[in-house]
Amino acid sequence: METPLWTERAPSIMRLEQMIRPLTEGDAFAYVELRRVALLDAPLCFSASPADDVAASVDAVRAQLRQAADGVVIGAFDPALVGAVGLFRDRHRKAAHKMHLWGMYVVPNRRRRGIAAALLDAAIAHARSCSGVARIHLGVTSAASDAQRLYQRAGFELWASEPDALRCGGLSVVEHHLLLRL
Repeated sequence: METPLWTERAPSIMRLEQMIRPLTEGDAFAYVELRRVALLDAPLCFSASPADDVAASVDAVRAQLRQAADGVVIGAFDPALVGAVGLFRDRHRKAAHKMHLWGMYVVPNRRRRGIAAALLDAAIAHARSCSGVARIHLGVTSAASDAQRLYQRAGFELWASEPDALRCGGLSVVEHHLLLRL
């Protein structure tokens, strides 16, 4: 029997087993829309903005989804795309033991249902399946305290903080750098 992408940490969301999966090129339009919503909804949680996001076009997202097997964008469907997280391996050989988690987002009306935890579990499982990967790194801003707690519950540890990392609308946030040893 195939291992599900959710774990015991989120037993109430067993129905998500079939709903958490890597995005394909056919999901590009839905992902562009979700990403735009994320950047508008939580501008201090992402370094990108709608004006400079590399995932702002369907063609760019399709190209990103065609990347090597070590890079993935995982989506949560309910039944439409309601959340996503990305993961990529460092491109430099000397740093190829690291993967980077990015872009975690769940639409507001689907939060507090275990979707983010299921996405995170799937990303960690993917990283563990990649030969030679020993760590996952991520950045989370002080504007995303719920996300930081989620990462810490999953075993991520704080290793540094950057004050005044992002500025938007006259506000500034700290970016916390976390890592998970696999």
